[in-house]
Amino acid sequence: MYTLRDLRYQRILRSRKELAEHMRSFRLDLKLSVGIWYFTPGGGRFHEAYVEPKSIKQRLEMAEGLAEYGVSGIEAHYPAEVNFDNLHLYRDLERRCGIRLVGVPFSHFYERGFEFGSLSNPNPAVRDRAIRIAVEGLRLVSEAGANCAISWPGIDGYTYSLGTNFHWMWSAFEESMAAAMDEVPGVRIAIEPKPYEPAPNNIYRTTAEGILASMRVEGRLKNPENRRLLGEGHSLVALNPEIGHVRMGFEDAPAAYALTAMEGRLAHIHVNSQPMGNYDQDLNVGVVEWQQTEAVLYALKMAGYAEYFGIDINPERMPVEKAVAINSRALSIMNERIEALPHERIIECYLEPDRHRGEMEMILLESMKPGR
Repeated sequence: MYTLRDLRYQRILRSRKELAEHMRSFRLDLKLSVGIWYFTPGGGRFHEAYVEPKSIKQRLEMAEGLAEYGVSGIEAHYPAEVNFDNLHLYRDLERRCGIRLVGVPFSHFYERGFEFGSLSNPNPAVRDRAIRIAVEGLRLVSEAGANCAISWPGIDGYTYSLGTNFHWMWSAFEESMAAAMDEVPGVRIAIEPKPYEPAPNNIYRTTAEGILASMRVEGRLKNPENRRLLGEGHSLVALNPEIGHVRMGFEDAPAAYALTAMEGRLAHIHVNSQPMGNYDQDLNVGVVEWQQTEAVLYALKMAGYAEYFGIDINPERMPVEKAVAINSRALSIMNERIEALPHERIIECYLEPDRHRGEMEMILLESMKPGR
């Protein structure tokens, strides 16, 4: 049974005293989820797959062994990876090892029919197909009791700036999403922004654009149940920011995650690592830009984040079990490191910078000391 997660706690603005107490008492709960799509990576534009394909049943059997690394959630696209015909396989997985379906992205980007976009496609017939996928995906989220649906509009966007009617594009997407949500009221969708790939320019390139889109979609909702929940201050359209996508767009990752939390829209997150501005690499957490990810965790601790940490990687050259073990360990080490930081001194450095010149730099240096 579906229950709308209450994200309103993320909007709390704490006083100095309240924040100090919160940082002492609150610890991130690393609830990890994995994406079934990367259990057997399918190759890419320039090379064929390095591993043999496996059925959904076989991949779920692989997932069972990931519980030992702290994994308690799995994500799968509707209808390509999870649907009403195979939902029982995911329920069996939960019964066997406690790993449950937590996120359901829409299959809105791979099919040939979505060549020119899904929910924003200029062809009404294609848009209608995309809406039906979203409607049925939302129904599956409700039936499965997952946390949210996820909309990664990777194929929606444009190639050339000149001639693109941005108003039409955004309006078509947002009207379509609102129509789907009004058919299945009370179920949350999390938008996942990305600057580019596979569309040369994605429809929502940055975190701020994703937040604005969320607000506009909510403004179009008409179902009385949706309007009631919005009236109570709940977000029905939220975000699923990914570190890799954020860094592709030259955004500061902790600021992007904090901005989303400030709006009460941090429904789910994806973690990995990524060289800034490069193509989407989905590298294991912490292998590059360790400090960005650690700063993300610190921002999430300040916000009291209590949702899932989705590991979104592309382990082409290692077994998925090994990759998940690496990511789980990296997040655990980072969490221990931020817990050991002098939180009250950090608060003082921010509020009274003139009295603590150079102290924050020393705190950061000391945190890197071996054996700390």
